[in-house]
Amino acid sequence: MDKKRQIAIFTTASLPWMTGTAVNPLFRAAYLGKDGERIVTLVIPWLSLKDQKLVYPNNITFSSPAEQETYVRHWVDERTGFKSDFGILFYPGKFSLDKRSILAVGDISERIPDEKADIAILEEPEHLTWYHHGKRWKIKFRLVVGIVHTNYLEYVRREKNGRMQAFLLKYINNWVVSIYCHKVIRLSAATQDYPKSIICNVHGVNPKFLEIGKKKLEQQQNGIQAFTKGAYYIGKMVWSKGYKELLELLRDNQKELTGLEVDLYGTGEDSDQVQETAKRLELAVRVHPGRDHADLLFHDYKVFLNPSTTDVVCTTTAEALAMGKIVVCANHPSNEFFKQFPNCRTYDNGDGFVKLTRHALAEEPAQLTDAQRHELSWEAATERFLRVTELDQEFTRKLSKSPTKNFMSTSLGLSSSMEGASAYVHHVASGFEATRRIFGAIPKSLQPDEEQCKELGLPIPAGKRASGR
Repeated sequence: MDKKRQIAIFTTASLPWMTGTAVNPLFRAAYLGKDGERIVTLVIPWLSLKDQKLVYPNNITFSSPAEQETYVRHWVDERTGFKSDFGILFYPGKFSLDKRSILAVGDISERIPDEKADIAILEEPEHLTWYHHGKRWKIKFRLVVGIVHTNYLEYVRREKNGRMQAFLLKYINNWVVSIYCHKVIRLSAATQDYPKSIICNVHGVNPKFLEIGKKKLEQQQNGIQAFTKGAYYIGKMVWSKGYKELLELLRDNQKELTGLEVDLYGTGEDSDQVQETAKRLELAVRVHPGRDHADLLFHDYKVFLNPSTTDVVCTTTAEALAMGKIVVCANHPSNEFFKQFPNCRTYDNGDGFVKLTRHALAEEPAQLTDAQRHELSWEAATERFLRVTELDQEFTRKLSKSPTKNFMSTSLGLSSSMEGASAYVHHVASGFEATRRIFGAIPKSLQPDEEQCKELGLPIPAGKRASGR
């Protein structure tokens, strides 16, 4: 093995889709590879044109993986301010309309050659392994680290028959994460609890938000009024992202919040309903299309209102704090990391929301120290990640690997026999089209289709396997 650790970061989304699992793993790859001490590869989904049109905003599409790679590299280099030093590989993916998610097609672990299979980071490990059929991650790689991004149980509970679905999903998630990951990091306690997991926020903020915050700090120190606008919220405009809770708080406390003006920014499936509901309020609540949070339009707002409880660690909350704003948010496990900052104010009920909002609008934000700004940065997030995963320490775990490293290629000791048997059950079940469909897989996603194989330069499967697959 090379002296340098070889790290493959697998994730469930890619730019230009501005979702957390597209942006945060990209920054992780850039900062892990920045000092040149590790060989880092980011492995992201490739969508065929018809799916690109469903997912990517502003009619952005790519005719080849190379074209998308150029877009991704330009985006991250522009924001970090340094030339990124990591590889990019694509795996075949398809977009699931009902889940509003990209799901992997085929055995994506094969994108990393066996001789380079050292460390795998699975961003959203449950999502990446629900329908995995192929080499077992723990055998393919010496160390597999899962980073849990999403509170899937909370989203599912809000659907029809949500409680039963959440009950089932909880056990499926526990199952696949335990059999495929050596270590599990939960960004906050708002996620599902996994055995032997550790809670640590290993995400930072886009550096440009810290730059905005520095400019605001200079204005404050020079006696210039840095924040001339009031309260706002920005997020994907779906009810589950906090819009329902925010509008209810505003509705129930209209008398106490007389004179309050709130601007909502977002685009999503519930935009029309949010706008209609806001119009019925007697308060001045204005609804606007979504925009980049770093847009000059947002720099002068003083108070960020975020009642969302479905996020795990809310990116826009971190961005608002980095820009020097006061954040009024729910007293919830997802916001625990933010409580260390003086501009984060958490409430337990409607009365608390009213009190904190009025106080925030009447006072000036505290000036962040250098240490506090560092804690929000990707440099600090990378330090935390290396500390909790111990990646920079010699990893002594030894697995006997055969040249092909097939699914059951490692001899199972007594302590791992149950896990091996459990993994084998998943391997078999995930290999049948009927079983996959029952659990929500995209039809015919066991192997990539001919179109995607050609686009990615992969060998075209000889044909569908037997046994109904």
